[in-house]
Amino acid sequence: MQVYLVGGAVRDELLDIKGSDRDYVVVGATVDDLLKLHYRQVGRDFPVFLHPVTHEEYALARTERKQGHGYTGFICDFHPGVTLEEDLKRRDLTINAIARDSDGELIDPFNGISDLNAKILRHVSPAFSEDPLRVLRVARFYARFFKLGFNIAPETLALMHEMSASGELSTLTPERVFIEMEKALKTDAPEEFFMVLHQVGALKYILPEVDQLFGVPGPAKWHPEIDSGIHTLMTVKAVAALTSDPVTRFAMLMHDVGKARTPKEQWPHHRHHNELGIQPLKEACSRLHVPHEYAELAYVVVLYHNQFHDLAAGGAEGIVRLFEALDAYRRPNRILPYLYCCKADFLGRKGFEKAPFPRFDIALEMFNLTKQVTAAPFVKEGLKGPDIAKAIHERRVALINDYILTLPDDMLADRKPPVLS
Repeated sequence: MQVYLVGGAVRDELLDIKGSDRDYVVVGATVDDLLKLHYRQVGRDFPVFLHPVTHEEYALARTERKQGHGYTGFICDFHPGVTLEEDLKRRDLTINAIARDSDGELIDPFNGISDLNAKILRHVSPAFSEDPLRVLRVARFYARFFKLGFNIAPETLALMHEMSASGELSTLTPERVFIEMEKALKTDAPEEFFMVLHQVGALKYILPEVDQLFGVPGPAKWHPEIDSGIHTLMTVKAVAALTSDPVTRFAMLMHDVGKARTPKEQWPHHRHHNELGIQPLKEACSRLHVPHEYAELAYVVVLYHNQFHDLAAGGAEGIVRLFEALDAYRRPNRILPYLYCCKADFLGRKGFEKAPFPRFDIALEMFNLTKQVTAAPFVKEGLKGPDIAKAIHERRVALINDYILTLPDDMLADRKPPVLS
C-alpha cells in the first residue's frame, strides 16, 4: 500500500499558498485494508475514508468511466491494481494532477509543474468533457488565480465552449451550481468567474438573469462602459475590493437584473429597473436554492440601490424612510453591506473607478446618529403604540435635517460625470 498527497495541497504548496486542505490517494489497497487500520469510510459513490487520528481524507485510487449524462453518470473502478497515474489522469487540470510521495518526491505525469510555472490552466485529457461541472471549476480556478497572472489554455477554452454548446450544463443540480458560485464569490476576482462563463456560453445556463444583461445599453453620460453586463461585473470587482463577504458580492451581482426586463423602446434608460429586478431575482434564487440570507440582502439592494444615488431628492424624510425600508434599525448589520453595494455601483463604471464618494461616510454617520433614538423617552412621556413609532420617526428626521445643514451643497447627490481621458 502506498500513500500520496495529491491535488490542491500539492498545487498550493508549489504556489506558496498556505492553509489548503490535505487530501491523499491510496494505491494498492482495498476497502477492507483501510477499515482494518481503523479508517472511517464516508464516501458513498467511491471509497473515501477519514484518517483515525488526523481526520484528513484518504481515497482509494480509482478510474472513472462515463455512462449517461451530467456529472453523476460515472462508473468508478477502485480495485488495488489502479495506478497513481491512472488516478491522476481522471482529474480536471494538470495543476491539480500532481502528487507527492512519502519521501517528498513529486510525481507529475501530465506536466502540471510546467503549467504552474507558465501560469496556465489546462485540462488533463479529453475525459475533461465528460463532466459539465468542470466548466464551472475552471472558471472558479481562473477567478482564484487571476491576480497571480493565470490564463486558461486556448484548447481548454475551446473545449469549454463545446461543452456549453452541448447543453449538458442544464443537467447540473442547483446545489452543485451554487456551491461553485459561492466558492467563486469568495475568490480575489469573482467577476472573472462570471466573465469566463459568459465568454464560453455557459452563463446563460447557470445564471441567465445576469447573462441577459450583456448587450443591454445604459445612458452613456452615466455609463461610459455602455453595456449593462460589463457594468455589473465592474461593480462586482468594486465591491470585492470593499468586502470579502460572498453575501454582499452576490447582492451586487444581482443588483441590475431588472435592466434586462426594460422594454427596448425605453433603452438606454431604465427608470423602473429596481422594481423590474425583483421577479428575475426571485426566479434565480428559487432555481438555485440560494440561502435565505443571500436572497434577503439581494432583495433590498435590487429594490433600493438607485435611491441612494440622489439622497437629496427626498430630504431628511426620504433618508429615514430609506433606512426604515432597509429594516436597518432592527437589523443594523444590514447597513454596511447595503452601503458597500451602493458605493460599488457608483465606482463600477468606466472612468469612475477612483472618483470620490463621500456619501458612503455621510450616510453611515446619519444612520449611526439616528439609530440611537429609542422608545424609552417617549414611553416616559406617556406615548403609546403608533404614537411612539411616529415620535421616533419624527425625531430621526429632525436629527438628519440638522445634520444636512452642516454639509456642503450637492453632497447628497451624484455630481457631474468625471472627465474621461
